[in-house]
Amino acid sequence: MSEARKLELVFLWHMHQPDYRDHATGEFRRPWTYLHALKDYTDMAAHLERHPQVRAVVNFVPVLLDQIEDYVRQFDAGDYRDPLLRLLARESLDNLETDERALLLATCLPGNHARMVAPYPRFERLRKLHSLIDGQGEAASRYLSGNYFSDLLVWYHLVWMSETEMRRQPLLAELMAKGEGFTPENRKRLMGLMGDILRSVIPRYRALASRGQIELSSTPYSHPLAPLLIDLTSAREAQPGLPLPEAHFYPGGRSRIQAQIAAAQTSHARRFGAPPVGIWPAEGAVSAPFVQQLAASGVRWAASGQGVLAGSAPAPADPYRPWLLADLPELTLFFRDDKLSDLIGFEYAKWHGRDAAQHFVDQLAAIRNAYPLGETPLVSVILDGENAWEHYPYNAYYFFEALYGLLATQDWIETTTYSAWLARHPGRACTLPRLTAGSWVYGSFTTWIGDPEKNRAWDLLCAAKQSYDFVMEGGRLDEAACSAAADQLAVCESSDWFWWFGDYNPREAVASFDALFRANLAHLYRLLRLPEPPQLAVPLSSGGGSPEGGGAMRRAS
Repeated sequence: MSEARKLELVFLWHMHQPDYRDHATGEFRRPWTYLHALKDYTDMAAHLERHPQVRAVVNFVPVLLDQIEDYVRQFDAGDYRDPLLRLLARESLDNLETDERALLLATCLPGNHARMVAPYPRFERLRKLHSLIDGQGEAASRYLSGNYFSDLLVWYHLVWMSETEMRRQPLLAELMAKGEGFTPENRKRLMGLMGDILRSVIPRYRALASRGQIELSSTPYSHPLAPLLIDLTSAREAQPGLPLPEAHFYPGGRSRIQAQIAAAQTSHARRFGAPPVGIWPAEGAVSAPFVQQLAASGVRWAASGQGVLAGSAPAPADPYRPWLLADLPELTLFFRDDKLSDLIGFEYAKWHGRDAAQHFVDQLAAIRNAYPLGETPLVSVILDGENAWEHYPYNAYYFFEALYGLLATQDWIETTTYSAWLARHPGRACTLPRLTAGSWVYGSFTTWIGDPEKNRAWDLLCAAKQSYDFVMEGGRLDEAACSAAADQLAVCESSDWFWWFGDYNPREAVASFDALFRANLAHLYRLLRLPEPPQLAVPLSSGGGSPEGGGAMRRAS
């Protein structure tokens, strides 16, 4: 078959969870990082290991890797700063405190009942037992024994295990077969296996990269919304008239983004041997000044969403070509196919795995056949590498088996990575006359700014940065204190805080992120040896949407 009828395909799996640590205490407020590591980061590595002919880009946010390594240290020491793990390790669960019982019931009865509870009759029975007393107060919950909570904890962690580990670890089959009456020894053995799996996550991806099957990319250190830190008014490039915070700008935004890029490069080099060639910006959020900073830092490619391309290039904008800014030949921009990415992220979970895989390949064939003769389209499929799979049967095991297996049999499809593509095809990029600032969500920043609650959060962050600058310029802190304050500021700059505010997210999750955001800002003031502003004691959120939720939410893409 001639090269003209071929198609090149890049999967970019973006691995990210917010920083769930309360840095004042070291405690983890939510367990989603270690749970996704056990289930999704493990499965995604295993799918690639089983299909060595499939190439992909895997993007790790440094703050996620920090948390995974933090959990590994906890398992190594047997000293747990995650309350769920402390309870799982406790010898007896007979005399739980009220807040401990509430935590277990709120966390270990997941909202995704159809996929994570209903398939397991013993787990379903635990849910039904709780439903008999739900809403009747603390006295009623006392009827639930230590044995109940032991079984609940074990089942919850079993359903959060990787599907590939479920198929190869005898202990998991043994515990599922037992089904109830789990002993402290059962829980101890389960925790031993969990520790082994967590220790293996980063080395497995390092091995995949060392043999050339994957390219590892990164994101500025704490997942900041870089264009907004550089210029809050960039939000109006895609949405003119969007309401903005009272603060006119984020003080020193360019220098903060430079620090975030440098920290990511250092983190990546320490873990994987060299700085990343490419960067997936947090939320695919780009602007011309930010891309210029990336290029000046030695980054050679970045990627974003199709909506950004549509707002930047003359119609019809072709997402199947790489692009350069007119005055910036050093950095190549790639744009994802929103439709194909969202089919995997939101739709194929409802399909039979083989049907979904075939439909995906058929969509690729349609792109190839519509492309001009003599040219090879480069299709980018970019989405979160963890949040969708719990909505699939068996954590998408059969979907990936069918998808990767089918792709390997198509001689007209070549999976590749961005760095490999650039090495093979120098000088093949088109030129963008301008770059309209935007993200992979609707091509705009409205998911993070413009809403009254989001704007108030930005004002709190801007005020904290002004205080930070005042203290730093005054030379009032020693080197260690300055470093601690800078690290804490980076935590506060994450895009995740702003994503959660609004009435479209579950109330419990919104309240949790609201509280942790304000706690992080309060800790920053303490590190600066300044009094905490009284407004940090007042919730930003008016409540959020439905009461359901957990934390492993699928992010809008």
